[in-house]
Amino acid sequence: MTQVDFIHVQKFLSGVDYPATKEQLLEHAKRKGADEQAMEALRRLPDREYDGPSGISKALAG
Repeated sequence: MTQVDFIHVQKFLSGVDYPATKEQLLEHAKRKGADEQAMEALRRLPDREYDGPSGISKALAG
C-alpha cells in the first residue's frame, strides 16, 4: 500500500477513539462513508488492537 493509499484510508478514520480493534476501525470507516478501496485496505489489517494511525500505517505497509 502506498502512502497516498494510507492517507485515503485515514480520511475515513478521523475521530476514531484509540486504542481500537480492527473491527472497530472497519465499523467507524463504514459510518464515515468509506469507499470499497478503503474498506478493502482495512480488511487486510491483522486482527489486533491499534494504538493510533502510525500502527495502522505500518500494518498496511507491511
